[in-house]
Amino acid sequence: MIGVSGVGISLAAGSFQVPSVDEFMPPEILFQGTPFALNRIIIVRLIATVVLLLMLGITAARAKLIPGRWQGAIEWLIEFIRDNIVYQVMGELRGKQYVPMITTLFMTIFVFNLCGIIPGLNIAATATITMPLLFALWAFAQYWVAAVKGKGLGKFLKDELLPAGVPWPIYIILVPMQLLDIVLIRPFSLTIRLFANMISGHILVALCFAATQFFLIDAANKAFIGLGAVTFVAGFVMTLFEAFVAAIQAFIFATLSAVYINLSYPE
Repeated sequence: MIGVSGVGISLAAGSFQVPSVDEFMPPEILFQGTPFALNRIIIVRLIATVVLLLMLGITAARAKLIPGRWQGAIEWLIEFIRDNIVYQVMGELRGKQYVPMITTLFMTIFVFNLCGIIPGLNIAATATITMPLLFALWAFAQYWVAAVKGKGLGKFLKDELLPAGVPWPIYIILVPMQLLDIVLIRPFSLTIRLFANMISGHILVALCFAATQFFLIDAANKAFIGLGAVTFVAGFVMTLFEAFVAAIQAFIFATLSAVYINLSYPE
């Protein structure tokens, strides 16, 4: 059961130890002590990236005028991101230049999230703060670039920090709050939303399967077998729910990135 959950839990006979956040800080496996040191999560990210690139590359290389099922599914996903996220938020004229970026964000986050329920990987590549933060910084770099191009840095900061119609004394409070919002709060909220959802989901799935092992195998009292069956079913349901959450979180992150970038334009 531990192999299914992906959490290395040590369960002594008659005892039960819950999974902890220590699982998200695994030891280095390769190139220890060097700047290129790799732990389990980094290796999962590398594997997921290679698989995603190969999948899209092979699909593009073998693309046909009349698509098959696989090509049709990939094209449908790209069109869904373009039409229901980018164009829906930004409009077609402005959104065209951001379709590649938002599509990359959505697909990468989705595949990284799914790693948490893939046997052999068993941990989401977004379950540490590094990757969500990197994605958020990319989105907000585009936000600032669009703002500077559209308004100029001075006018953009003036519009954001000194909104019209506000009494001057209020600016004493409003300016630092607005500055925190556009510099820290927005990227931080994107980061924490994705990171927290994936780490909590992983712990819940691991907890269900750890409880299953305890009730079915390790517990001295065999009366707990019924509870083991319940926790096994709960773990299976939570695994399916995690697949749903993986898609929803990718959608939310991509949508909010498009919204934030769009907010930087003059109108």
